[in-house]
Amino acid sequence: MYKSIIRPILFWFDPEQVHHFTFSVIKILNKIPFVSSIIRNLYVVEDPRLERDVFGLKFKNPVGLAAGFDKNAVLYNELANFGFGFIEIGTMTPKGQPGNPKRRLFRLKADQGIINRMGFNNEGVQAAVNQLKKNKGKVIIGGNIGKNTHTKPEDYTQDYLECFNALHPYVDYFVLNVSCPNVDSHAKLNDKDYLEELIRAVQKANTRFTKQKPILLKIAPDLNNNQLHEIIELVINTKLDGVIASNTSVDRTGLKASKTQLEAIGNGGLSGQPIKDKSTHVIKFLSEKSHKAFHIIGVGGIHSAKDALEKLDAGADLVQVYTGFIYDGPQLIKKINKALIERS
Repeated sequence: MYKSIIRPILFWFDPEQVHHFTFSVIKILNKIPFVSSIIRNLYVVEDPRLERDVFGLKFKNPVGLAAGFDKNAVLYNELANFGFGFIEIGTMTPKGQPGNPKRRLFRLKADQGIINRMGFNNEGVQAAVNQLKKNKGKVIIGGNIGKNTHTKPEDYTQDYLECFNALHPYVDYFVLNVSCPNVDSHAKLNDKDYLEELIRAVQKANTRFTKQKPILLKIAPDLNNNQLHEIIELVINTKLDGVIASNTSVDRTGLKASKTQLEAIGNGGLSGQPIKDKSTHVIKFLSEKSHKAFHIIGVGGIHSAKDALEKLDAGADLVQVYTGFIYDGPQLIKKINKALIERS
């Protein structure tokens, strides 16, 4: 029903407007008595064979929602009813910011992809904290953190620390987003020495809390093998808990979309089916070359149960969906979990 009726109607309209409209509809529906239970009965799959123990957390199932969908932590309780094992909020920055000028979100229907240049638009970390105080404990929550657009390079670390300290009591794990292609002044975040400095600063802040939280690094899918070797070395040397592979891509190779369409869209990060193989390669490389020295969350182009299984077989411990959730609907999570049970 979603792909045959609902999606065609939604895809007539601007993607960002549809995003906000969908949020409102889900919020309203879940306020109606018994609707939450009906949604859970339709989509939630509970089975001990789906449970995963990863970086000290117990996940009900290995299928999560990637950051960028519920940026401000306003819908995670309702989204949990669709069967996710975990939901990642953000990317959060210390201060609220509008992001890049609109239009900034585009569908590539022929490619089953999305290009976005949102630019870390969010209401600020304190707004997220206020929302997270309403957590009903249905699902594991990850906090994806970054820097404000106009922060000076010498203050980048402070931005991450401000978000980390504010969110620490309210999320279960953290993700340092250093690979988003839609943020200006990004060069320093790609410097290995600075990354080590940032990671160690956040780890030090982590020790000040009674209960320490897992910390992961989100990397780009466009890294070459030498850069991936550096990531492995960095993660092992800093004893980071894991890596999310991968973020969106700036590569436009092999797209069905016309050159005219792509030029009209302009720059931005590409997600969805076009980056499926690229992200799987990164996962496989990190897993094999590191001899599974750290945990990996696989994301990028998961539009079917088969796609998810490929990521897990490549070495991912958990997977996340985003663009596939938009193109294939909430049934996707159930299909993946059912497939995992069938082959267990």
